[in-house]
Amino acid sequence: MLRTFAILVVVAALIAGWVAASVYLPYQNFPSQGVFVDVPHGASRRAVARLLANQGVVRSRWVFEALCRWRSRSTLEAGEYFFDHPMTSLQVFETVANGRVYVRELVIPEGFSMFDIADLVQREDFASRDSFLAAARDPALIRDLIPGAPSLEGFLFPATYEFPRHPTGEQMVTAMVAHFRQQWAAISAAQPNSSGLPLEQVVTLASLVERETPKAEERPVVAGVFINRLRRRIPLQCDPTVVYALELAGSYGGSLDAASLPFDSPYNTYRHTGLPPGPIANPGSASLKAALNPPETDYLYFVANTEGGHFFGRTLAEHNRNVALYRRRLAAQRSIASPSTSPPEPNSISIPSSMPLRLR
Repeated sequence: MLRTFAILVVVAALIAGWVAASVYLPYQNFPSQGVFVDVPHGASRRAVARLLANQGVVRSRWVFEALCRWRSRSTLEAGEYFFDHPMTSLQVFETVANGRVYVRELVIPEGFSMFDIADLVQREDFASRDSFLAAARDPALIRDLIPGAPSLEGFLFPATYEFPRHPTGEQMVTAMVAHFRQQWAAISAAQPNSSGLPLEQVVTLASLVERETPKAEERPVVAGVFINRLRRRIPLQCDPTVVYALELAGSYGGSLDAASLPFDSPYNTYRHTGLPPGPIANPGSASLKAALNPPETDYLYFVANTEGGHFFGRTLAEHNRNVALYRRRLAAQRSIASPSTSPPEPNSISIPSSMPLRLR
């Protein structure tokens, strides 16, 4: 009996040591580059333990399942997890129980259209371009805000997002619209709507401002110019609206020339007065604030200044002088860069003399 008891004690000690090692000693039996483990929705603790053991993340499926039961968790969090270094079973449990799923960052720049975002999403290997656009073209998420919206354009807020490796288009646009709602609630609560525009038109105006200038300090002035032109029923003649019209039609080749200006579309602000029927891009906070509360200004025109900003003009004569100055600066820069050649102006637009010049 003593011998049997001693054997049992030794066996118990070995089992206890093995269990302790399984729980508290780091373990790795997967490749050095790491392993992804996808925990399905509704998976039992036993199924998760088997999955982790089969992938070499935990030493014992039995000990891990017992650990889960001991920690009194009815379920573990579904999602994709990435393990790239040895971990104890306790650490693995904490990771899965707290839903520390694998995520990647996606940075959406200000002023990107849904087409730009779709290209980025595919380039960064999150989802296909077509699947993202299919989700972005469904306006259901903003139907309470804009009942007649044709798509989610304008409401896919530019920011840094964290997504799993392969999110659906619906997951991505849902996160972006939710972030827009948060930002808009804060912006609209902090300042009055001096523009007098409803939400959809504020976002539309902000998208034009965003695409016209990268400089935050210029955005209120650009918004003021557009408001002045709207009030006087002067066509906005905003080049990015023509680009967007071409994108919607699948006809944009990457640059804008004079032949494209008459393109027939309600988004073309050379052909139609007033704002386009919806946003042409997704504006950030600075442009939304500028469109909601533009400053009083007497400017009606602006043109690029070759330094990333713009010259602003009150009259057509002043504007044409600014255009001439722009051309002189551009010619001087090209002369310094390449004195023996005179390449054509990129993205320059020849406009009849009866129309205000707005060279991009």
